[in-house]
Amino acid sequence: MASIMLTAMPFAGHTLPLRAVAAELVRRGHDVRAYTGRRHGAIFAEVGARPVAWQRAPDFDERHPAATFPRMRGAKGFRQMLVNVEDLFLGTAAAQTADLVALHEDEPWDLIAGDPMALGTRFVAERLGSRWATVSPLAYWPPGKTVPPMGLGLTPARGPFGRGRDAVLRAAVRAGGAAVTRRYRRERRRAGLAPDRTPFDGIFHSPDLVVTAGSPGLDYPRDDIPATVRFVGDLTDDGRPPRPGLLPDWWDDVLRSEVPVVHVTQGTENVDPADLVLPALEALADEDVLVVVGLGHRTAPVPGPLPRNARVAPMVPYPALLPLTSVMITNGGYGGVLQALRHDVPLVVAGGDLDKPEIAARIGWHGAGVNLRTGRPRSASIAAAYRDVTTDPRYRATAARLGAELRGLGGTRAAADLIEEHLNSGPPTTLAA
Repeated sequence: MASIMLTAMPFAGHTLPLRAVAAELVRRGHDVRAYTGRRHGAIFAEVGARPVAWQRAPDFDERHPAATFPRMRGAKGFRQMLVNVEDLFLGTAAAQTADLVALHEDEPWDLIAGDPMALGTRFVAERLGSRWATVSPLAYWPPGKTVPPMGLGLTPARGPFGRGRDAVLRAAVRAGGAAVTRRYRRERRRAGLAPDRTPFDGIFHSPDLVVTAGSPGLDYPRDDIPATVRFVGDLTDDGRPPRPGLLPDWWDDVLRSEVPVVHVTQGTENVDPADLVLPALEALADEDVLVVVGLGHRTAPVPGPLPRNARVAPMVPYPALLPLTSVMITNGGYGGVLQALRHDVPLVVAGGDLDKPEIAARIGWHGAGVNLRTGRPRSASIAAAYRDVTTDPRYRATAARLGAELRGLGGTRAAADLIEEHLNSGPPTTLAA
């Protein structure tokens, strides 16, 4: 039995995949602690891991992050991404490090593994010389010479003009990252670490092992992924039946439906229903379908009367819903997209914020669904995309091909195998001192 510390930023999209990995490690007899926000500790306790809450690190409610990080108020799109990185991910790193150092002093671990955006993981591994692995619920799509720069939702360029465009944009993104790099260096000093010259895109991931959700086939064609990066498909623990009370009282309508079931979701951030839920309900109101809307953390009713063919709940368990789903209309959250594809479900993607335009672009480029190219689509655009996806069999065939690849990568069992192998590997790489 090994002692393993897992880290997870306190977002549902981060903690749920890490919880699934924790569950598999606990099943194998390991002692697993999970360092995350207080609101998320219980889900780790449910699977036998020991939650340890943020103390010095400024814990926050993902439904109202601006209450803790005021610059996030009103931020969307690329600005939201920059504020997230500077204030939330980098700005909490030194305090996370202090928490983790204290936890290690109280009870040393054999391995620290976790969320790449919980930057305290890197800092404490560097400070203590710990064995470190990244377990990423996020897409691993690093910069490269053959792919467009991240954050703009671009697809691979064609011809000399397109390649020139990407080169200029890559240079602009590097220049624009100067403020973020300064913040990283300031947090290193606060964490008691010496300056280093690690490029910004290299600070989040372990140099020895990156266990990442997704598959190579979901990215654009490239040959520059390090051998230390291992794709494991979808990180979920859906072999367990839904807990009592999680299925809504209208669930029998889904089980008995004689028309296609369409799932609509805006994920757990930026959940104003006017962005996607309401236009999707309008787009499908006259279609011969059953629309199942998951509102995430939103518990207030959707404004206005529901169409007769719509059912709404705060959360709908995907292990029960997705095998019955024909199409998913989504904001492009990575975890939900992976689960849809693993069930061979094609997508309509409205990716507006953070990494979601990149996810939408890849889904559209591969042909597993339609990229609406905005986070606030018109109902007419959604209706047209839905008709395209349901009338052209190539979308479902591509979703099934990507789903087969995801299923074949092993999921949480493969993740646990890799972590166990890493526990028994040679000495960890020495990080910058």
